[in-house]
Amino acid sequence: MRIVMIGTGYVGLVSGVCFSDFGHDVVCVDKDASKIERLENGEIPIYEPGLEALLAKNVEAGRLSFTLDLEQALVGAEAIFIAVGTPTRRGDGHADLTYVMAAAEEIAKTATGYVVVVTKSTVPVGTNRKVADTIKTANPNLDFDVASNPEFLREGAAIDDFMRPDRVVVGVENERAGQVMSDIYRPLFLREFPIVTTDLESAEMIKYAANAFLATKITFINEIAALCEKTGADVREVSKGMGLDGRIGNKFLHAGPGYGGSCFPKDTSALARIGQDYASPMMITEAVIRVNDAIKLRMVEKLRDLCDGSFNGKKIAIFGVTFKPNTDDMRDAPSLTIVPALVGGGADVHAVDPQGRREGEALLPHVTWQADAYVAAKDADLVVILTEWNEFRALDLSRIASDMATARLADLRNIYNAVDAEAAGFDGYISVGRQPFQKTPETKC
Repeated sequence: MRIVMIGTGYVGLVSGVCFSDFGHDVVCVDKDASKIERLENGEIPIYEPGLEALLAKNVEAGRLSFTLDLEQALVGAEAIFIAVGTPTRRGDGHADLTYVMAAAEEIAKTATGYVVVVTKSTVPVGTNRKVADTIKTANPNLDFDVASNPEFLREGAAIDDFMRPDRVVVGVENERAGQVMSDIYRPLFLREFPIVTTDLESAEMIKYAANAFLATKITFINEIAALCEKTGADVREVSKGMGLDGRIGNKFLHAGPGYGGSCFPKDTSALARIGQDYASPMMITEAVIRVNDAIKLRMVEKLRDLCDGSFNGKKIAIFGVTFKPNTDDMRDAPSLTIVPALVGGGADVHAVDPQGRREGEALLPHVTWQADAYVAAKDADLVVILTEWNEFRALDLSRIASDMATARLADLRNIYNAVDAEAAGFDGYISVGRQPFQKTPETKC
């Protein structure tokens, strides 16, 4: 089957490469000439483990290509996926559908023959019908159907999520479009992965509901973590006890500095706005947004307390700035709240991240970047673990503590524990939802 993927961002590129690995003939289209040139040269503009090798394999097999020419790409196409950005619209929190509707108009002008126009982008309920109206208005004679096919890809594990999904959600209006979608996902159907076929509105809502629920789980355990710190409970034990309940599950019950990334912030915001538009307020989702913002600020105050009430003149080492490991994505990362607060308080901030430096240099001014955690921590007054990259999970804590000016560790991902930190020579240690320790300074006569 010939598939056209409009948009070579995270979703479009991963989806296009994986569809080609299914055996489909895939053409990825983008307006960014420099991005297309890089892709044609085998260069990946994002960091996603395994994607570069999979792209090269399918280009070599002749199943995957890249172009700026949408009209040429659409020749013989049976399905056209819209995978463009839907960022939060400035000012009102709605998803910005400008790029989606522009793609729909271009499809109307250039497509010939029967095609299924599939929205892969995350869009509010009702968007696919607007896409259909836009195409009909621009080209009343085009024979087409629309389908909703939201993505559920985790950054850092996107290929595995695509190839071994928990489910594939497909929204269609008729059997003809449904058959095209079945043919596209036949490799997964044959391996008995769940394919949820439903109506357009339900498919659109599933995406938002799923992400809002996951964001809620994260925020809930972060609120419980704050209470654990006050009461003497250990959030790790609480999470374990909760997660063993099959009705709850253990995923997304890891306390930390708040959620970020490309999905949860914008999708919770969009869902809240949809609820307001339909006079059906999403009160839980609205609370999740507020609490998550407050959690990031609470982390700043925890760090300030560990620094004796002031960041001024302190050297602080930051381990990790991306919103999660195995990605270079910094969108709405906790670091974008925490690091500016440190810098604004007069701290000399040194940061290290395996993939985040390129984005970080633009987003976090006045930060000194290091390639090595031990170099970043030398002569520091505080080390802060913000992202749980694997290389931060087995640090030589004794070496770090001995090289610091004041040996204090803020473990905001709960990688280590107070006993290990104290044994390594740290004078102070805090985490999230667990009890801290701090040595009482010796009184000198």
